[in-house]
Amino acid sequence: MKALPVEPTNAPVAIGSRIRAERQSQRMTIEQVAESTGLTKGFLSRVERDLTSPSVASLVTLCQVLSISIGDLFLAPEIHLTKLREAPRISLGGEGINERLLTARSERRLQMIRAVIEPHGRGEDELYSVDCEVETLHVIEGRFELIFSNERYELEAGDTVTFPGREPHTWFNPSGDRAVILWTLVPAASQG
Repeated sequence: MKALPVEPTNAPVAIGSRIRAERQSQRMTIEQVAESTGLTKGFLSRVERDLTSPSVASLVTLCQVLSISIGDLFLAPEIHLTKLREAPRISLGGEGINERLLTARSERRLQMIRAVIEPHGRGEDELYSVDCEVETLHVIEGRFELIFSNERYELEAGDTVTFPGREPHTWFNPSGDRAVILWTLVPAASQG
């Protein structure tokens, strides 16, 4: 078997944006990281902008302060593309609705579902809830009614509603035209 020749490269690996993102996710300032690592603010700023590469010792110290592994900085990000025509069909119930899961089935942080609701399509007769913390629905096209036990929201294209995911609700397309809705569930609903 013939080995593929791989040309070595001197191009630096860009890890600065990942270091910055990790620092910011922990709500740490450059000053705090500098104080904890003994590195200067200017040096850390240049590292985060990929203008300089830290030594192995500096990188180890930086990762310890940020509580991340060095290997995580070099992993390729997990990116999942879903083409609408290939998105799996799902059914959360209701009449006159075609739902497609837009996020990867394995995604647990959130789920996005595109629903096309035929004229006068409707949700369950009884109010129901979804096992997630937050639900957001955005009306892309048409009109839509979101119904709670004590309130009814009449929505049109461009409107967005955010509510607790476990809040009992149902829905209805009151018009003679289709409605297109984007549901976002955070975190992804449990698949019991």
